[in-house]
Amino acid sequence: MHNFSVIIPCYRDEENLIQLLEQLQSLPSKPYEVIVVDGAVSEHCRLICNQYQVRWLASEPCRGQQLLSGATCAQGDVLWFIHADTRLSPNSYTAMRRAIEHGAIGGYFRFCFDAPRAWPAVILEPAIAVRCRIGVPYGDQGIFVLCETYRQVDGHAPWPLFEEVRLVRKIRQLGRFTALSEPIFVNPRRWQQDGWWRRTWHNRKLALNFARGITPKELAERYR
Repeated sequence: MHNFSVIIPCYRDEENLIQLLEQLQSLPSKPYEVIVVDGAVSEHCRLICNQYQVRWLASEPCRGQQLLSGATCAQGDVLWFIHADTRLSPNSYTAMRRAIEHGAIGGYFRFCFDAPRAWPAVILEPAIAVRCRIGVPYGDQGIFVLCETYRQVDGHAPWPLFEEVRLVRKIRQLGRFTALSEPIFVNPRRWQQDGWWRRTWHNRKLALNFARGITPKELAERYR
């Protein structure tokens, strides 16, 4: 039986963090440990972590560095990286364990928009699935990886955006990085605020500019 270390980067998102920690407690299987890496170094976040008896780490506000810091402290043999505003499937651990038992060294969940949904979600979800298979799934899809493999490929890049790109590419060179059919539910708030197609085009522009060689730091400033 594999021991899972859950690593959650957080930045001024305590309300969603509470909901995620409650979900983790209610799953049929329990993680070996939960590590929250707080980029805001918030006393409120620290108190929440104490309440739920999970580990709190202070970090600079850079998602790649937050994930690296959490992974460095993790003691489980599987690392599971989850964004704070995510909703989980009750079968998440079963799906990951089954994939690992069948030879995967890592993988990611199927991207689904959480409620409230709008009709563009029906088009965007299968398009994202295709993009993940020919490109790279992003961190909001609950990437998991064997700890030994993660350390072998030097983990996430210490970047504020696209921190998982190098990681996923290196994992795929070593073994099977599988796409789970089990969903993970992504908060649609940015799509709702910006407009579904405008947000999608904005994300694609960021990815294209990253591919052109623009640094993640510069892209993060544009993203903000």
